[in-house]
Amino acid sequence: MLDRLQRWLGLQTIPGVFFTSAGIAALFVALAIPFDEVVADSFGQLTGWVARNLGWFYILSVSALLIFLLAIAVSRYGNIRLGADDSRPDYSNLTWFTMLFAAGIGTILMFWGVAEPVSHFANPPFDGVEPGSERAAGDAMMIALYHFGLHTWTIFALPGLAIGYFAYRHNLPMRISSLFYPLLGDRAFGPLGWAVDVIAVLGTLFGVATSLGLGTLQLNSGLTYLLGVPSTGLVQVILIAVITSIAAISVALGLDKGVRRLSQLNIVLAMALLAFVLIAGPTVFIAEGMVQGVGDYFDALPWLAFWTETFKDSDWQRQWTLFYWAWTISWAPYVGIFIARISRGRTIREFVGGVLFAPTAFTLVWFGIFGLSAIQVEMNGQLALAEQVLQDPSVAIFSFLQSFPLAGAASTLSVVIIVIFFTTSSDSASLMIDMLTRRDDQPSLVRQRIFWAAAQGVIAATLLLAGGLDALQNVITSLGLPFCILLVFMAVALFRSLRADYRGYSVSELVKGRAFPEVEASTQTQQEVGHVPESVDRH
Repeated sequence: MLDRLQRWLGLQTIPGVFFTSAGIAALFVALAIPFDEVVADSFGQLTGWVARNLGWFYILSVSALLIFLLAIAVSRYGNIRLGADDSRPDYSNLTWFTMLFAAGIGTILMFWGVAEPVSHFANPPFDGVEPGSERAAGDAMMIALYHFGLHTWTIFALPGLAIGYFAYRHNLPMRISSLFYPLLGDRAFGPLGWAVDVIAVLGTLFGVATSLGLGTLQLNSGLTYLLGVPSTGLVQVILIAVITSIAAISVALGLDKGVRRLSQLNIVLAMALLAFVLIAGPTVFIAEGMVQGVGDYFDALPWLAFWTETFKDSDWQRQWTLFYWAWTISWAPYVGIFIARISRGRTIREFVGGVLFAPTAFTLVWFGIFGLSAIQVEMNGQLALAEQVLQDPSVAIFSFLQSFPLAGAASTLSVVIIVIFFTTSSDSASLMIDMLTRRDDQPSLVRQRIFWAAAQGVIAATLLLAGGLDALQNVITSLGLPFCILLVFMAVALFRSLRADYRGYSVSELVKGRAFPEVEASTQTQQEVGHVPESVDRH
């Protein structure tokens, strides 16, 4: 039936993945619009249950996966390449690092670069810390780096590494279901594998919709500041429609003409804004704070990575850490595929080191410039910044820029950057979702990409109308859990394949049970190590 429907619509998809994902998304919108309060309350209760009973699982999983990545990078498996043994990287290190920045953090840093440090500075999460104190300032920067540093990029790096490894070294399709071939065998290319891809598609849809919703709130605040535009649900729906339309045009143009050019333009604009704040702001204070922030972050990381608020009756971790992990996890399929596509030819050691530490270093610079400048503005009493941020975090960057010369021009530039960031996120995600919902031997149709761009906009508008920021946080915290579980199994599948690869066996031999015979030849030669495995021809 689905095959006939696909032919009638003129689509090129895997029907079980495409129509199931689209149907669940449509069902959510159909229920959320007339029953917005019921849906919002239901997800609120579900999020509360997840936080109370499984919050520890989020914390443990992400920290354990970070340890796993570092361990395989420094182990004997670190020299295995994402491709044939004689392959080399497609891009230079500098180009690769720049593309990593464009992959997943721009949209998030624009919203939280000021809002998060100021929030923790004014409302410390730890007992015995006085709001607005020196200790509160240090803790605020430490927590911001924890949320956007190594742990965030662990969530992106694991699927990116696994996708690149299985696609370039074992010739498997660049889909999430392929990563479970070592565990599922040929079932990874049937209904069980389709279910995995559906989870990945829905996670990406709702994750990008959440980002689009947050960006819309921030844009509305910026337009209110610049032009006096009212902050209403109608205005936010119009903004979403405009951004989605721009994204649809970009995605129709394709990766090179649309996404690449917009990404390049936005990186230049973001660097210009960063340089402006650095030069016009407290430059020496920023430099000193970044140096101290690195020490505070790595000093606190061992205990902070496993901190679960066990002895404190608080909702702080659900609102911040669990939301961030779930939000990042929902982006993991999309960002993972993007990172894999630009990382062919690199060794596992190069990949892990670059993906974990290069973006973390940039995050330190971004929060150092924006976060420390904002904290000093609050400490000096130039603006009641903390009060405004605690009431509405979407106004943070615009309130902050009021303390600078050329505030109007800087705020206008920020609005342009936000629009382009969220446009590139939407169109890039549409390309990746289209890849997940079709076979790799099928063409990518423009109407399919436009459909997924429109779906993100509709879901974002629905979430905003159903409860605003709280609804965005609750939905994504709940929906991130299934893919968090998949990340754990993904690590198991990757490790099993690396062990077989190191012994010179292909992933096909691993699935057939021939990779680890009970008695291994004691005379295995060095040439067998890292042997290029057989290809697995699966669409």
